[in-house]
Parts: sequence; C-alpha cells; structure tokens
Amino acid sequence: PRVARDVRPVRKPIIPNNVLGMVVFVMTEVMFFSGLVSAYIIGEGQAEGGWPPPGQPRLPIEGTALNSVALLLSGVALFLAGRALRAGLLDRTKRLFLGAIVLGAVFVIVQGIEWVGLLSEGLTLTYSTHGSFFYLIVGLHALHAVTALGALGWAFGRLRRGALVTSTFTAVQVFWTFVVAV
Repeated sequence: PRVARDVRPVRKPIIPNNVLGMVVFVMTEVMFFSGLVSAYIIGEGQAEGGWPPPGQPRLPIEGTALNSVALLLSGVALFLAGRALRAGLLDRTKRLFLGAIVLGAVFVIVQGIEWVGLLSEGLTLTYSTHGSFFYLIVGLHALHAVTALGALGWAFGRLRRGALVTSTFTAVQVFWTFVVAV
C-alpha cells in the first residue's frame, strides 16, 4: 500500500534567522543602555551644585560633536552600501562599506584620545559618580563599537571573497545602526 506523505511547501521566513537573532540581541542592548541612562539621569538630578559636579572636567564639545558626525556618516555609508548591495553594484558596495568601517574606526580612535585627555585631567572611573557614569556608559558604547567594527570587517572580508549574503549584511547592519543610534 502507498503511504501518503505530507508535502508542504517550504516557506521562506519573513525575517532571516540571523537578522531576527540580531534584532533580539539589539533590543536587549537597548534595554541595558536605557537602564544605564536612567541611572545617569537620576544621579544628575540628585547632584548638588550642578552636573557635572564642580571641578570635574567637561567633554570637549566641538571634538565630541565632530566625532559624532563621523559616526553618523558611517551609518549613512553603511545604509548606502546595503542599497548598492541589493542593486548588485559590487564596486560601489565595497567603497561605501569600507568608508563606513574607516569612519567607525575614526570615531573609536578619537573617543580614545578624548578619554586620555579626560584621564589626564583627573576624571577617572573611581573619582566621582560623574566619572563612573561617564566611563561606564561611554566605555560600554566603545566596546560595542569595537565589536561591531570587528563584525563589519568580517562581513567586508566575506564581501571581497564573494561570500556575503544579503541577510548576513543586514544582520551586521542592524548591529552597527544600533551602535550609531546609542
């Protein structure tokens, strides 16, 4: 006798597994950073004499703003690289992707230079609540940025070898977009 088989068409997922996994990871990181920023705001609200406390060094606003522009431009370059990848424009994808990585690296390097300057002015993790919050939040952001740059470099290597699939690019792009947004 013949046995009837259950033949169901294989459905393509709405969101590829690697992209969904990255979105779930990023959402947990959003909650994590929200908690840190909430604690910072509470600490700022309870500080007597203004925030940051008197005698604490201030961030160099101009340098920080310029550094933030580099990070934002990196995000734009990666977005445009994704569009070029989907359009099959490989050379344009490579240029934009590499530009995103370089601008991201500039951000991390300049942030490190700012930290060295603040440390030399006496702002340390243990000096004050302000210093603790600053290095905790900014340090964790830098850790995420370095990790995401590693992922971008890995994905760029796959792109150069012709082995990068769109869903992998999108998963890495989700992580980098999170870093830019934080």
